[in-house]
Amino acid sequence: MTDKVTKWIRPPISALAAYHVPDASGLLKLDAMENPYRWPEPMIDAWLSVLKEVELNRYPDPAADELKSLLRASFAIPQSAGVLLGNGSDELIQMILMAVSGKDRVVMSVEPSFVMYRMIATFLDMPYVAVPLAKDFSLDKAAVLSAVQKNKPAVIFIAYPNNPTGNLFPEQDIIDIITSTDAIVVLDEAYFAFADATFMQRVMQYENLLVMRTVSKMGLAGLRLGYMAGPPDLLNEFDKVRLPYNINVLTQASTQFALQHMDVLNQQTGQIKMDRQVLFENLSVIDDLTVYPSAANFILFRTAAGQADRVFTGLKEQRVLIKNLHKAGSALADCLRVTVGTAQENQQFLAALQALI
Repeated sequence: MTDKVTKWIRPPISALAAYHVPDASGLLKLDAMENPYRWPEPMIDAWLSVLKEVELNRYPDPAADELKSLLRASFAIPQSAGVLLGNGSDELIQMILMAVSGKDRVVMSVEPSFVMYRMIATFLDMPYVAVPLAKDFSLDKAAVLSAVQKNKPAVIFIAYPNNPTGNLFPEQDIIDIITSTDAIVVLDEAYFAFADATFMQRVMQYENLLVMRTVSKMGLAGLRLGYMAGPPDLLNEFDKVRLPYNINVLTQASTQFALQHMDVLNQQTGQIKMDRQVLFENLSVIDDLTVYPSAANFILFRTAAGQADRVFTGLKEQRVLIKNLHKAGSALADCLRVTVGTAQENQQFLAALQALI
């Protein structure tokens, strides 16, 4: 394609690289924070029976009211809160920023954190301010509060627990940030199921607080469903920029079915939490690794200086794919991230890793 056409692309977009998802064919896939478990066969058969009744020739319920009701009941969303659904959390982030966008509207988060906060701000030509975490990835509350006062952000995103570091920031620090500003504070609770901590029951205590989640980490990543709770008047404004029928009929039907089997989802989540502890302990005794505690379904670890790329490549050669964060540089130099798999998968990863260290 010639410059005659590409000249219309905004320079900040031209400078970006598209979000890259590596090919995992034939590999043990421990790079994307997915639940490693399938459903029991009888449950899959029952699900397929439900899907047979779905009318693909009809548009989905545009408001997805039945699904919203099940989400409220399954995840204790306050009845007074509004609920908005998105095609994954990414679309919810996009809705929020589209609704408040402007060249003078600052988006703020910490760093390192979820890359889509910065990327979507860039898509919308909004200034982005990232406040560095401390060396151990803890929250520097004083620095955040100072940045809030200096930059007067429109939106603050805080991942709780944080991705890619896995840690939970102190509850009181979060409250202090919420109450220090009139910015919209979005708590991204993508990993809430593994964290034993949430602000969902407080979402109506603060008029500027939103709690955003996804069902992806509970074994439903293929459905691409995110949900957000908060003051109804505020969510109504975001709903104005939501594209029609954004939650398709198969996602609605499949999620409704899954939520009627929360015992299976919870059992899988509980197993992952137990396996996370075992994996953390096994990683912690390997020489030359710094392993960071996690409240999510992944573990971040740092290799000896200059060894991350070698370890990542060596694992891939042994058919094990994890996430290489070293290329992000700065605070994540020499860091790799592994998703908690099944007990057998975790042992396969550990054996491959120990052969390289």
